[in-house]
Amino acid sequence: MPNRRSMLKHSATVAGLLALTGLWPRPSRADPSAAFEAKQIDAVLAALGGQAPVESRQILLSGPDFAENGASVPLGLSSSLADISLLLILVERNPTVLAALFRPSPAVEANFALRVKLVESSAVYAVAITADGQACFARKTIQVTQGACGA
Repeated sequence: MPNRRSMLKHSATVAGLLALTGLWPRPSRADPSAAFEAKQIDAVLAALGGQAPVESRQILLSGPDFAENGASVPLGLSSSLADISLLLILVERNPTVLAALFRPSPAVEANFALRVKLVESSAVYAVAITADGQACFARKTIQVTQGACGA
């Protein structure tokens, strides 16, 4: 029966062979830290390698028209696009535009629910970036009646 040491040695050998043959998964070229620091929508898409976005009916963004409190606004995001590499939630008037980033695998249905913070009334975008860099979006304007900090 193999012991732990021999299993680890065998695993390292297999990983090395996979890396040499190019079968080991490579890290994404997209740098999410630069995207989260971006202050404009175009800068977020550039940091993640997306092209100029086009509006699409294959992206669905749901949320309230009016939010009583911007500290916790429920949103739904789904897409029927094939080969999605990134799904983003962008809030135009937040200090940090990128509110959420998902990397769905082909085995996962691109359907997410989350809550975001809106500093003020703003346009919210759901953006899907495909493996070839094409960016598609859906837009929804949400009016905040009370500030996110209770103001």
